[in-house]
Amino acid sequence: MTIEQFFNWADEAEYKACRLANAFCRRHMIKSFFRGISRLSDGVVWYGLMLAMPVLIDVSHPLLGVQAALTMLVGGAIGLSVYKVLKTKMVRERPFIGLIGIECAMPPLDEYSFPSGHTLHAVLFSTMAIHYCPALALVLLPFTCLIAASRVVLGLHYPSDVLVGALLGWMIARLSLLLSPVLFMMG
Repeated sequence: MTIEQFFNWADEAEYKACRLANAFCRRHMIKSFFRGISRLSDGVVWYGLMLAMPVLIDVSHPLLGVQAALTMLVGGAIGLSVYKVLKTKMVRERPFIGLIGIECAMPPLDEYSFPSGHTLHAVLFSTMAIHYCPALALVLLPFTCLIAASRVVLGLHYPSDVLVGALLGWMIARLSLLLSPVLFMMG
C-alpha cells in the first residue's frame, strides 16, 4: 500500500465513521442529549471543577487543593494556546461542510475542525483532576468519553480530530502535572 492509498483509505474510513455516528442525530432525544453534553463541556464544568479542587482534595493538605486548581488553570491556558495555534494553522473544514450527508446538529464555536478543543480540554482537565482526586474518575471518565463522542455525533469533528485532541490534552496534562511542584513550590 502506498502512502496515497493509505490516506485515501483513512479518509474513507473517517467518512464512514462520521456518517455512522451522525446518523444518531436523526433521533431527537439522542441529538438533544449530545448537545447538552457538548454545551456542558464549553467550559462551565471545568471552571467549576477548578474552583472545587481545594474542597475535593484531602483536607489534611489544604495547599494541595490550591496547587491542583492552579495547575489546572495553567494547563488549561496552555491547552487553549495550543488549540488556537493548531486551528489557525491546520484549517481543516468541519465534516458537515466537507462531507455529503453529515448534519450539523449544533452551531460550532469556531470555524475549523482540527483538533477538537472540547476533547482536548475534557481529557486535560479530567486527567489533572483524577491525578489529585482519583475518586473523580467514576464521573469524569464517562463524561469525557461522552464529550469526545458528541463531537463526531453532532457532525462537528472527524474521529482523528477527537483522537488528536485527546492525545494533546493528555500530554499537556502530564506536562503540567510534572512541572506543577516546581512552578508552585508546594511539592
